[in-house]
Amino acid sequence: MKAHPLRRTVLTCAATVTVTVLALAMKPHGTTASAAPPVTAPSDGSSGSSSDGSSGSATGGSSGGSTATTRTVTGDTVQTRYGPVQVELTLSGSKITAARAVQTPANEPRSRQINASAVPTLIQETLDAQSARIDTVSGATFTSEGYISSLQSALDQTGG
Repeated sequence: MKAHPLRRTVLTCAATVTVTVLALAMKPHGTTASAAPPVTAPSDGSSGSSSDGSSGSATGGSSGGSTATTRTVTGDTVQTRYGPVQVELTLSGSKITAARAVQTPANEPRSRQINASAVPTLIQETLDAQSARIDTVSGATFTSEGYISSLQSALDQTGG
């Protein structure tokens, strides 16, 4: 006797879903054991194709810089599900000129892999927004939320 065609279709679909779920649940082989180095955004407007046309004097190299003081502020360490996150900002006057993740979750290879792509995105958004009103990075929600909290605490220390 032949198997019922509907039964065969249901079994095929169930097997496909099972294999797909198992394949997605597998952890990738450890790629590199080294932690991702801290990521620092380009300082001052050197990589900049126009940030915002602020009042004129910083077009060439900013060697004088006597009008704005440069300072570094470190935010609180925020504990996330996967480890600590801490942000350091460099400001020239009230403008964020650089951001750096001092600490990110790095206990597992997967965390290092996620943060290697998420942190530069968060840094760029910080420089673009000039505030803590930035989006979380898909796939790095815990790191993003920790980064934003630490970023806000650093900004709170600046009084702005």
